[in-house]
Amino acid sequence: MSQQPRHVLVLGAYGFIGAQVVRALQQEGVEVTGLGRDPVASARVLPDIIVKQGDMRQMLSAKDWHPYLTGIDLVINCAGALQDTASGDLERLHHRAIAALATAATEEKVAIVQVSAVGATLEASTDFMRSKARGDAALLASGARVTILRPGLVIGQGAFGGTLLLRMLAAVPVIQPVALPGTPVQSVMIDDVTDAVVTAAMGGLSEGVYDLVEDTPHSLENVVLATRRWLGFRAPRLILRVSDWILPVTARLADVAGHLGWRSPLRRTAIAVLKNGVTGNPIAYRSATGRSIRPLDQALRGISVGREHRLDARMALMMPVVIATLCLFWFASGLIGVWQVESAAKLLQATGWSAPLSKASVVFWSFVDIALAAAILYRPWAGRACLAMVTVSLVYLISATIVTPGLWADPLGPMVKVIPGIMLALIAHQMLEAR
Repeated sequence: MSQQPRHVLVLGAYGFIGAQVVRALQQEGVEVTGLGRDPVASARVLPDIIVKQGDMRQMLSAKDWHPYLTGIDLVINCAGALQDTASGDLERLHHRAIAALATAATEEKVAIVQVSAVGATLEASTDFMRSKARGDAALLASGARVTILRPGLVIGQGAFGGTLLLRMLAAVPVIQPVALPGTPVQSVMIDDVTDAVVTAAMGGLSEGVYDLVEDTPHSLENVVLATRRWLGFRAPRLILRVSDWILPVTARLADVAGHLGWRSPLRRTAIAVLKNGVTGNPIAYRSATGRSIRPLDQALRGISVGREHRLDARMALMMPVVIATLCLFWFASGLIGVWQVESAAKLLQATGWSAPLSKASVVFWSFVDIALAAAILYRPWAGRACLAMVTVSLVYLISATIVTPGLWADPLGPMVKVIPGIMLALIAHQMLEAR
């Protein structure tokens, strides 16, 4: 980039990399505007900048981009998705939208810094990498001023994607499960990615393509163990190297969860990327800047870590267990209510309710339980489902206290046992906070 920008548009501004880039640019005194789909998330993560609402998957022609480029000197693209959530999403987001941006940027004389991914080639084995490569190629062919940065496995204080997976694995107590233990991985700290982006934006890095990776690759097993040491977890008593046949089963389950809105780091694309290795060539970036990407151990020593990071890793590991427990608990509660409708109705009839009303009440609340069990499995509804579980539980407790107060003295404690369920739903609600 030949000159320092006055006004930068950051795509994916409130994401893992984007938010870091925005803050770094602000420290340089640059005016920053963001672009993203979720105004609520943007206001929470970046309350002090303007984030224009826009869905890149729908911005597929140059005219869609021109309104966003008015007064802009430079666009930094930090947006991306690992795997399709709908048919064609990756192609639209990584290629067609970027090709349209390139055309508009050329016409508006706006420079572009593209954050791509190491291993993005047209011959890659995943749609993610191939779509990224097509977007990179469109930028390079457009005639726009373009710098493409391709990070390896990005590690930072926040935990998303590959970083989250590493921390979840590191948090497993006693044993250390590792899949694909010999896979070569070259990492890069989020601070080094941000530094490279800002350097390119401020004119300190010439146009071209640069892999952002440490000089020496590590095995995936060593990366996981280094993460475990950094977080301060106890050394494992046993390293459990997971058989390769388990991975496709895990990926299929994670993909099913993905269709329900859960962004698991174990989906098919993530595993395929790891299976191919995460490696690049650091020479171009080192030659252009005179510095290397910090090696993993040195970089981890430079990141402060505390109890909150260990807690976050444990909570991420427990999240699927918590959601599954709540789902099974409420489904079983509803199913038992339908199955034992006569017995349950007799409790109400003993207090003076009519038989039809008693049975109708039992069946109604049983199906409410089953509906809540289903709702918590759908990620966009999960948080509200947790609050609904708390509300319904409180209705149960209050109603039962009024109608059948003797249940509080039942030796099996059916009333008392509702309280831990309420607390688990409240905890799950907080765990579901994405950013």
